[in-house]
Amino acid sequence: MIAHIFGKIVEKFDHSIIIDVHGVGYELTVTSFDYENFNLNDEKKFYTYHSIRENAEELYGFSSLAAKKLFELLITVNGIGPKAAISILSLASPEEVRNALANADAAFVAKAAGVGKKSAERVILELRDKVGTPSHYGATVIAKSNLPKNDEALDALIALGFQLKEATAALEKIDTSLTTEERIRLALKNR
Repeated sequence: MIAHIFGKIVEKFDHSIIIDVHGVGYELTVTSFDYENFNLNDEKKFYTYHSIRENAEELYGFSSLAAKKLFELLITVNGIGPKAAISILSLASPEEVRNALANADAAFVAKAAGVGKKSAERVILELRDKVGTPSHYGATVIAKSNLPKNDEALDALIALGFQLKEATAALEKIDTSLTTEERIRLALKNR
């Protein structure tokens, strides 16, 4: 299994990128959020999910471990495959999507291409209790979250074995102006 890839982005097309790793090009399907935030020749690490089906093998790339874990949760929902999960994660930053799920905002999820109202409601029903508490309440408003978009502390806690819900809960009351190391230490101490 390919856990992550670090290399230079050499091509971008149709929400896919090709990342060069020592002369080998890996094609990754990425979210709109990641696609728009990275440029050609950027060196970047992507966490990957390797999808193997009867007629295709695809790599999906994520700029944060939290986004990958959210993707993995989404594809556990009946009727939500990798493409629909990428579509849902393309609506906003991973934290904003997680917040929409936590707030049971089915209208937000239904905006994803290929995801209808019933699928969105199924996603909310199955994942609401698995994604942690909302970072803010009410309907999802894009780009108004007070949490960091790519929270390294959240990624570190997930890498240490926390579930997404546990990691979110551990960090929700810790001041985001502290260093990543201090936030991780406090989260571990308060566990």
